[in-house]
Amino acid sequence: MSGDNQAPKVTPTRPIRVPVVMWDAYGRVMKRAGTDRTADLQARMIERIRELGDEQDLADLEKGLAELAERRSRMHPGRPKKTAR
Repeated sequence: MSGDNQAPKVTPTRPIRVPVVMWDAYGRVMKRAGTDRTADLQARMIERIRELGDEQDLADLEKGLAELAERRSRMHPGRPKKTAR
C-alpha cells in the first residue's frame, strides 16, 4: 500500500483520465457482459501483475487480494460475495 502498512477502512477510489463517452460505453459493455467496470478493471490489473510483476508486486497483489476478501466478508450478509480472479 504505497509504503503505508495500515489499510484504510474503505477501499480508496482512483481517478483515471478517460473521455466520458468511452467511460459510458465501457459501462454499457460491462453491464451486457454481466459485470461492472470495477470488477473488470480489477481482473485486468490482477492479470497484468501476475504476468509482468516481480516478487514484490506479486506479494503486494496477494496482500491486496486478501484485503479485498476481508472487506467483502464484512459486507451485508444478503449481498452475493464476489470472487477474486
